[in-house]
Amino acid sequence: MGLEMEEFTSHAIINSNTVQTMIVGVNLYSVAREGNGLYHSIPKTSPILMSYVYSKVFPRVKKELDYWIQQARRIENPELKTQALASITEKKFHCQGGSVYSILAKKRWPDAIRFIVAYQTISDYLDNLCDRSTSLDPKDFRMLHQAMEDALTPNNEVKNYYKYRQEQDDGGYLAALVKTCQNSLSTLEHYSAIQKQLLQLERLYSDLQVHKHVVEQERIPRLKAWFNSFKSQWTMSLHWYEFSASSGSTLGIFCLVSYAMGGKMTEQLAEDICKSYFPYMQGLHILLDYYIDQQEDLNEGDLNFCNYYVNNDQLIERFIYFIDQTKKQIQRLPNKHFHEMIYNGLVGLYLADPKVRRLDSGGKVTKVLLQASGRRSSFFHLNAKAYNKLKGKYRVS
Repeated sequence: MGLEMEEFTSHAIINSNTVQTMIVGVNLYSVAREGNGLYHSIPKTSPILMSYVYSKVFPRVKKELDYWIQQARRIENPELKTQALASITEKKFHCQGGSVYSILAKKRWPDAIRFIVAYQTISDYLDNLCDRSTSLDPKDFRMLHQAMEDALTPNNEVKNYYKYRQEQDDGGYLAALVKTCQNSLSTLEHYSAIQKQLLQLERLYSDLQVHKHVVEQERIPRLKAWFNSFKSQWTMSLHWYEFSASSGSTLGIFCLVSYAMGGKMTEQLAEDICKSYFPYMQGLHILLDYYIDQQEDLNEGDLNFCNYYVNNDQLIERFIYFIDQTKKQIQRLPNKHFHEMIYNGLVGLYLADPKVRRLDSGGKVTKVLLQASGRRSSFFHLNAKAYNKLKGKYRVS
């Protein structure tokens, strides 16, 4: 089965009996039984990838999230409980998308999903505490995000991450998330090979979260000064808001951990992954996320990096640049077809969001970017639109 199976793009449909099963008109030759466990080879076509994601990845993500929802419901502090539950119920698609990388972990794909869901839940929870909660204190934000560094460092002790805020007692919720990640990483034979890159990506992420959530008048000056501290590396190819967006993704971390769980990791591969994912793959991810949220962020008064493009023509030009650079950078990686499908999926899935229809020139932007990204993106786009439509039709109120 080769890449010609992408010709099924226009024929992909969703089984109306469930929104978790994708029928794509192909036999799943890539899925085979090995002993009592499920072994999945790294897919090279988007129909096979989508079939595996709907039948295996999403159900496992739901199982993990259900566990954390139960833990969040036990939080006694009303503010922390509200933000913990909202971060899961409103952002579960972050965990679903990130967990696609579990495929790289091969036999250990359930372990990879456990780590990815826990780490992404920390990220989304802390984002809510910074963005929708009671503090504008950068010292508070820095302490909160110490949890993300500790989660990536198995030997670090759990701390009082709420030290600088009014709300204190979460019943051990955040600490449990951190320990889950630490326990996952402590099993890695090749942890030392990825530690440097994990912490490098985490620090960029945490710095961004601190700078963009302070009082409004300080946000842009802080972000520009932060970008200028990396002047020699990125000034020639990125604007400050693009660098910021590139720092806001967890995809590189999930890729590193999943490969390490699959037993395929060296220091050179870790370096190649970091260079391939940052800034362009991660930047494409977050710029698309900001693009579809423009109206929502305008209503809420939130910072949106897409607002700093002069017009839609410049936005399209720069998005295409990120697509082209992503395509170029990932060529150095093993399983390059998988990584190509990741950026194809990002473009197709985000632009299938119903919010795009409410944006000025949303149709034009979608058409041009799908064309620039390639036919796989159109496959993901059509399937995502069908999934969203069916999900709405069968939603339980």
